[in-house]
Amino acid sequence: MNSVNMKSDVYLRLEQAVLENFSTSDFHKVSMRAIAKQAGISFATIYGQYECKERLLFDFIDDWLADLTERMTDHLQGIADLKEKLRKVFWVQLDFWERNPAKAKILFMTLPRKTWLEDKTFPQEKMIDIFLDVLRQGQEEGGLKSEVRTSMFVDVMYGIIMHSFCMWVYRQQEYSLAGQIDTLFEIFWDGVSSPR
Repeated sequence: MNSVNMKSDVYLRLEQAVLENFSTSDFHKVSMRAIAKQAGISFATIYGQYECKERLLFDFIDDWLADLTERMTDHLQGIADLKEKLRKVFWVQLDFWERNPAKAKILFMTLPRKTWLEDKTFPQEKMIDIFLDVLRQGQEEGGLKSEVRTSMFVDVMYGIIMHSFCMWVYRQQEYSLAGQIDTLFEIFWDGVSSPR
C-alpha cells in the first residue's frame, strides 16, 4: 500500500473490509472499528496507520487508481491511431469498473467528493497525463477540436463513464457496461472530433 508497509494477507483482509463497508453503506455510517473488526485487525493498529477513515479510504482508492493507470498504459502500447487510442482509454475504464463494481460504487457513489477534492490523492496526475497526452496529440494533428481545452474533454469522458456506471447499477447490471463501448464512445467522439 502507498502509505503503509503491510503484509499481503493483512492488506487483502483490510481491503475486503473497506470494500464491503464503503460500497454497501453510507460513507458517514462506516466506522473504523467495524472495518478493524471485520478485517481481524486491532483498532489501535489501523488507527496508528491512518488517523481517520478518510485517510484509510483515500489510500486504497489511490492504489486502485494506480492499478487502473497501469492497465491503461499496457493497453495503449502500440496503438498509433488517435481514435483507437481514445476508444481504448474509454473501454479500459468501463471494463475495469465492470470487473470491480464495489470499487466503482465507492468512488462514484459513496465517496464525499468535496472531501476527496481536498486530499493529495485526488489529482491522479499520472493517469490524467495519459489522457492529456493523447488529447494534445489529437489537437496537434487536427483530429480533435483545437478550440476546446483538453481538460474539458477529460471532464466529458469522466462524466459519461461515471453516469453510465451509476445507471448500470440502477438498472441491476442487466447488461455489460463495457459492452456499451461502441455507442458511448461514438457519442463522445462525435462531440470532440474535428470535422475534416
